[in-house]
Amino acid sequence: AATFMEHWKRKQMRLNYRWDLTGFEEEEDHPRAEYEAKVLEKSLRKEHKHKETDKEKLTWKDRFPAYLTNFVGIIFMVGLTFAIVFGVIIYRISTAAALAISSTPSGRSSVRVTVTATAVIINLVVIIILDEVYGCIARWLTQIEVPKTDKNFEDRLIFKAFLLKFVNAYTPIFYVAFFKGRFVGRPGDYVYIFHSFRMEECAPGGCLMELCIQLSIIMLGKQLIQNNLFEIGIPKMKKFIRYMKLKRRRSLDHEEHMKKKQRYEVDYNLEPFAGLTPEYMEMIIQFGFVTLFVASFPLAPLFALLNNIIEIRLDAKKFVTELRRPVAVRAKDIGIWYNILRGIGKLAVIINAFVISFTSDFIPRLVYLYMYSENGTMHGFVNHTLSSFNVSDFQAGTAPNDPMDLGYEVQICRYKDYREPPWSENKYDISKDFWAVLAARLAFVIVFQNLVMFMSDFVDWIIPDIPKDISQQIHKEKVLMVEVFMREEQGKLHMLETWKDKDNKKGENCNNHSPRLSRSRSGSLSSCHSYPLDV
Repeated sequence: AATFMEHWKRKQMRLNYRWDLTGFEEEEDHPRAEYEAKVLEKSLRKEHKHKETDKEKLTWKDRFPAYLTNFVGIIFMVGLTFAIVFGVIIYRISTAAALAISSTPSGRSSVRVTVTATAVIINLVVIIILDEVYGCIARWLTQIEVPKTDKNFEDRLIFKAFLLKFVNAYTPIFYVAFFKGRFVGRPGDYVYIFHSFRMEECAPGGCLMELCIQLSIIMLGKQLIQNNLFEIGIPKMKKFIRYMKLKRRRSLDHEEHMKKKQRYEVDYNLEPFAGLTPEYMEMIIQFGFVTLFVASFPLAPLFALLNNIIEIRLDAKKFVTELRRPVAVRAKDIGIWYNILRGIGKLAVIINAFVISFTSDFIPRLVYLYMYSENGTMHGFVNHTLSSFNVSDFQAGTAPNDPMDLGYEVQICRYKDYREPPWSENKYDISKDFWAVLAARLAFVIVFQNLVMFMSDFVDWIIPDIPKDISQQIHKEKVLMVEVFMREEQGKLHMLETWKDKDNKKGENCNNHSPRLSRSRSGSLSSCHSYPLDV
């Protein structure tokens, strides 16, 4: 991510030089029409109170209801996303319980695969639907704020849309990565939802594989459906609807319909250009998929590359054949999007550190290898991660229905956790091994985070923001400008010296005249000296 950001800064500088924007300063935008209307309305309300009023402007008091609506609306949308994720969790738990008591052996054997696949598909459909809803809500929330300029409007819209879509896209993945299987309890003291369903657990090997499956399906499905099919299908559908409406109107006027259409009349049937915000948002969300959880799905960058190769051509076709010609606007950078990219890059370091240390078994394996292994190998690691439970300690009604299901009576069960055995004084309490592993995990997070941050800053420092050839060219142009300026100044100085010499010569000629001639030609002496004063 750090290398990508440095590459983009150099690319941006190269584009600035190519399009002659190196010295470009964005002028202050004119106020938006909505803002001017609000200011006029405010001034009209105060007109009867103040005879002479300065130019009015909207203050935070005028915008307070809009700010409150924005805050409540965003909190509600985030809560809605969490509620939907919780609903999917309830679906997974209830479906797993229903399949576990199924009468067919195939249904019982494929519980985990069936529940995971269907839940991820539900998450994908919900994410795609809520993305469109959140985009409209973010625009409405920004409109009621009444920003002063178009730039302020765009920045606020981008921030709200990114916040809502970020939470919508990554909440199910965060749940699997950091919360699933953490609050299940233990045998004899399980955690239940609604007093009926046990909290779902990770597979015996951990949640890393399930996180990989969830991330791959959501990322690939979102790119295929939302980024590719919707980008081509929706403009075509809108174009067809607009064409049918125009055809219905023109059927009343046959002569107008038969007339040959101009180019601008044909282009009117195309979809209006809605700006580049959706295109940037796709890339930002994809950048998050590639960087935030790359430790669990290392193929994410490859699939992102393949998707972008296809999407470049789809976007080219959409801009040329499906959209009206956009109006070009000069800009020296990509604005707030760069700050969002930097923020995701910093956040990716922290999230990947926690994925490696808490979601995977990387740290427990290292702890066992260097602290508990007798022969320096991983032999006995699984047994080390399992705790013992006496079946006589089951709560009433939670024990297996048939104690002889395995053909013999079971006294001791094993489960994955670091707890004291039933024959210990503090049975089923957290063991010292748990705290040793937890300390190692936290130490890894701190070391990994600081090491990677240092490497990122080192990459940022060692790679110059401006390419060497561009900096040399800019320096050369500055030298040439200074030389041209000096030449102009020297030319002006030479011209002044020439005029001064002429003035001196004329003054000498006037002084060489005899007094009689001077008196006879009255005013000639003053005219000689008055000439250079005009210059």
